[in-house]
Amino acid sequence: MSTPRDEVVSANDHAGTPGVRKGMETRFQKSEQMVTALLESAGQAIISIDSTGRIVLANRRAEEIFNYTREELVGARIEMLLPESKRGGHAQQREEYFSRPRVRPMGIGMDLMARRRDGADFPVEVSLSYVEIEGSVFAIAFVSDISQRKQLEEQLVHAQKMEAVGRLAGGVAHDFNNMLTVISGYTRMILDELSTLDPLREYAEEIGRAADRAGAITNQLLAFSRRQVIQPRIISVNTVVGQTEKMLRRLLGEDIQLALNLRTGVGNIKVDPNQIEQAIVNLAVNARDAMPSGGLISIETENVHLDEEYTKHHLGVKPGDFVMIAMTDTGHGMAPETRQRIFEPFFTTKERGKGTGLGLATVYGMVKQSGGDIWVYSEPGKGTTFKLYFPRVTESETEVRSWQEEPAPTRVRETVLVVEDEKPVRDLTVRMLRQLGYTVLSASSGAEAMEISNSYAGRISLLVTDVVMPQMSGRQVADALLAKRPDLRVLYLSGYTEDTVIHHGIQSGVDFLPKPFSRETLSQKLSEIGKAGGAGAC
Repeated sequence: MSTPRDEVVSANDHAGTPGVRKGMETRFQKSEQMVTALLESAGQAIISIDSTGRIVLANRRAEEIFNYTREELVGARIEMLLPESKRGGHAQQREEYFSRPRVRPMGIGMDLMARRRDGADFPVEVSLSYVEIEGSVFAIAFVSDISQRKQLEEQLVHAQKMEAVGRLAGGVAHDFNNMLTVISGYTRMILDELSTLDPLREYAEEIGRAADRAGAITNQLLAFSRRQVIQPRIISVNTVVGQTEKMLRRLLGEDIQLALNLRTGVGNIKVDPNQIEQAIVNLAVNARDAMPSGGLISIETENVHLDEEYTKHHLGVKPGDFVMIAMTDTGHGMAPETRQRIFEPFFTTKERGKGTGLGLATVYGMVKQSGGDIWVYSEPGKGTTFKLYFPRVTESETEVRSWQEEPAPTRVRETVLVVEDEKPVRDLTVRMLRQLGYTVLSASSGAEAMEISNSYAGRISLLVTDVVMPQMSGRQVADALLAKRPDLRVLYLSGYTEDTVIHHGIQSGVDFLPKPFSRETLSQKLSEIGKAGGAGAC
C-alpha cells in the first residue's frame, strides 16, 4: 500500500503524463480563481500599473470608487485617476519608484487626493507594493477612500471648537449677567425715586432699555453654549409651528411667500417651546435676508427615523425616532467655506451693523441642548435647507399652567438668607428684599452661610443662593442648611447653570430665577414659592 508521500513522489516522477498534467492545470486554475475571488472581495481598490503608467489590472472596488468600468480602466494611464495638480510630476515619481520598487504606505498623516470620473477629488490613503513577472516589474496600489473618516474628523474638530467657544461664551455671559443684574436693579430703584416729570427719568429709562437689549444678547450666548435656563415640556410640533405663522408673515413682509406643510400624525417632542419659536424666527430672518428681491420660504414637519447610516456621518447623534422641522428658502445659498462656519457665534456675512452673528449659533445651541441634531444643505444660487431633528416622545402634551400677576408682598415678616459671592449682586439683592419687606441675612460664601445659620436662633424661611460659587456650590449650601433646617425653602439664582442642573433640577421642581432679574420678577417668584410651600431644593 502506498503512502501519501509515495503518491507525491510518484506524481513528481510522472509529471509529464497526461493525467498528472491535467490535475496540475486544474489546481492552477483553482488557485487563479481564488486570487480572483480575493481581488473582487477586497474592501480596497486594487490597481496595478506597468512602468509606463498603463493600468493592467483593476478590481471591482476600483470600479466603485472611481466610477469607471473595468474596460475603461485597463489600458488607460494612471494619471486620469489623479487630480490635475498632481499629474505633471507623477511621471518622475513613477520612474523613481520603478528604479527602486519597495513596499510603502502613502497618504497616512498627509492629504492625498484622487479623482473620480465626474472630476470630483476625494481623500485617499494608498499602500504600494510590487510584483515581478517574467522580468517585468508591476506596481500594485491598494487605495482606500477615506472621505467618510475625513468628514467625521472635521465634525469632531468642529464640535471641539464649538464646545470651546461655547464654554467661553457661557462664562462671559454669566459674568455679564451679574453686571446686568446690578445695572437693571439700581436703574429700577432710581426710577422709583424720580418723579414722572423729572428730566433725568428719560435717561434712566434709556439705561434700562439698553440693559434689556444686552440681556437678550447674553441669552443668545447662553443658548449657543447650551447653558441657557430652559423649562422643557411635552409639546406638539405642529401646534407650535402653526402658532408662529401669523408672526412670521408680519416679520417677512409681502415680497416673501410663506408655505407651511405640517404633516398629520407628527409626534410630540420635549423641549422649551420658547426655544422652538426662537429657532424658527431666527431661521426665517436668516432666510429673508438671503432673498432681498423676494422669494419663498417653506416650513414642513415630519416623523423620521435616523438609522445607523445617518449617525455614522453625524457625530454625537444616536439612532432612533425623531421629529423633523425643515425650513427651505429660494435665496442665494452659501458656498462650502461659508456653510462650515455658519454656526460659529459672531460669524456673519452681513454688512457691519446688519447682524450680530448670533442667530444661527443660538439655533445650533438650542437643538443640541435638546438632544437633537441640525443639518444644513446649500449651494450658491440654489437656496438653503435647514433640518432640525428632535427626539420623538410618546407622552401627551403638557398642560400649561398660567400664572396671573400678583401684587408685590408687603411686610412679609420673613427672614431670608442671601448667599452670593459677587458683592455688587449680593448688595443689590439684599436691598431688593428689604424693600419687599423681608428681614435679610447675607453671606459671601457657603462657609459664611453655615456660620450665620448656626449662630442665628430665629427661623430662616428662605435661602436665596447663587448656583455657581467657589468652594461650595449653591446646591451644596442648600443641602447643608436643609440638613439642619428641613423646612427651609430655596431659590436659586444664576446667570447660567450646568446641564445637569438645567435638565434634572428644574424638572424636579427647583425654584430658579435667572439673572438679570428685576425687583418685580423677584417679588413674583417669591410669591409663587410662598404659595407652593415646602422646601424648594431637590
